[in-house]
Amino acid sequence: MKEKKQQPKQEAPRQRKDKFNTEIIVNVHPLEKRVAVLEDNRLVELFVERKDKQNIVGNIYKGFVKDVLPGMGAAFIEIGLERTAFLHYSDIVTDFLDIFEDEKQRPRLNPKDTSQIGSLLKSGQEIVVQVHKGPIGSKGARLTGQISIPGKYLVLFPNKHKIAISRKIYSQNERSRIRNILTSLKDPDFGLIVRTEAEGCDEDDFRNEYNALAKTWKLTEKQIRHAKGPVCVFEENALENYLIRDLFGENVDRLVIDDKAFAHRIISHLEDFSPELLPNVEIYKEDSPIFDAWGIEKKIETVFHSRIYLPSGGNIRIEQTEALVAIDINTGSFTGKTHYEETIKKTNVEAAAEAARQIRLRDLSGVIIIDFIDMVNEQNKQEVLDTLRKGLKRDRAKNKVYGYTELGLVEVTRKRMRSTLIANFSDPCPLCNGSGRVVSKDTMLMRIHRWLNRSDYFVGNRRMRIVVNPELAAHIHTHESYFSAYKGQVDIETAADMRADQFKVLLLPGQEDITSRFS
Repeated sequence: MKEKKQQPKQEAPRQRKDKFNTEIIVNVHPLEKRVAVLEDNRLVELFVERKDKQNIVGNIYKGFVKDVLPGMGAAFIEIGLERTAFLHYSDIVTDFLDIFEDEKQRPRLNPKDTSQIGSLLKSGQEIVVQVHKGPIGSKGARLTGQISIPGKYLVLFPNKHKIAISRKIYSQNERSRIRNILTSLKDPDFGLIVRTEAEGCDEDDFRNEYNALAKTWKLTEKQIRHAKGPVCVFEENALENYLIRDLFGENVDRLVIDDKAFAHRIISHLEDFSPELLPNVEIYKEDSPIFDAWGIEKKIETVFHSRIYLPSGGNIRIEQTEALVAIDINTGSFTGKTHYEETIKKTNVEAAAEAARQIRLRDLSGVIIIDFIDMVNEQNKQEVLDTLRKGLKRDRAKNKVYGYTELGLVEVTRKRMRSTLIANFSDPCPLCNGSGRVVSKDTMLMRIHRWLNRSDYFVGNRRMRIVVNPELAAHIHTHESYFSAYKGQVDIETAADMRADQFKVLLLPGQEDITSRFS
């Protein structure tokens, strides 16, 4: 099943930190690409890339200057989008006006003199820029000349030299430790920003992240040298880049791809930068769909369930809103074998592990509130927190788990990396407007009854026909006593295209729609 080139003998890989059997399964289709990450055959992450839902923020483009407006201190840059993008003078960095320009010839900027933009940029000039803000309405994207490649712990700045450390890392010993590690690791021509989440990371974590970021920049630089603009030379959110940079590493046992062309692009990149990983790449050749072969399609279906059942019989319920995500823990059918506290502890520990998996899988972000079942024992509480933190430690998105609040809730914050799985796989419900619930039949019964009361004086004894959903019609017929006052005056008609929360009233004999008149 494998298709790869014979490689020279490699050095033994470093000892892995985890003991999970990790597989990455890639399904390529003309409309979308999907990447599933399995740990011990459990789906923990799923990434979907569709052409119609691409996020361009963070993308790096090789474009050309279309117009320069010294009076505005800005220029419009053609980068291949529907509208030209906007670059302000304050966002220009001379490093990348011509990336291969001699350092001594590079002009110096006076940050206060916006008219200087005319001497820096000329119509038709090639330029390398990065999208800072995406297009909104009629406005094009906002660009910056400061190129950066972000990671989880580090941000790499090509053509810079310094190491800057987040101010939120307060310990001077920790700051010195991090600086010493990175000074020995980094190329002199690269600058780095150390993010707050890097606090406590060991040398291997920094080395893996730095190598991935440097590898990404080398691929991008190669594109800049040879590609003709306007062209995107680095897609921060592109699945191919994300797969090579962040997903596929020493901790992955297998990378299986069902498309030859995509697989060969991955292999080509790995030959240049990580040849030791090539033996773990496989091309899937079976007739059955690759996601079916690994049972992934069935696992994806559970993403749409708000309730997830735990091995012991307990369950967790996940509800998403715009502002936050609520996760509620219940013992369900689990009654335990010893005493109450042990029953609760077992349920909460299982729930903490599953909550961490679901947060990663569904790409939940923002403020996440977890309502564990109340416990008295402080040691048990700490074990639940440790389990949650351990599960989220493998998360690629920045996250932080806070302790119990006064109300006994656990707060988690997590940075949004991309649109959630539910947003990728579904559209807002036209019936419930995203609430997840629809109006009950009894409520609709009363709405119709109140409508008839309001219209009574104006309609008089004229006949009417009420058109409703078939299920609502059946419910009305079982409650005919509600409409005894209108017996012989109102006919009920069914229409399959009517929503459960709709009704329409027609005045006979002309069938004039008078619904809105008395709503």
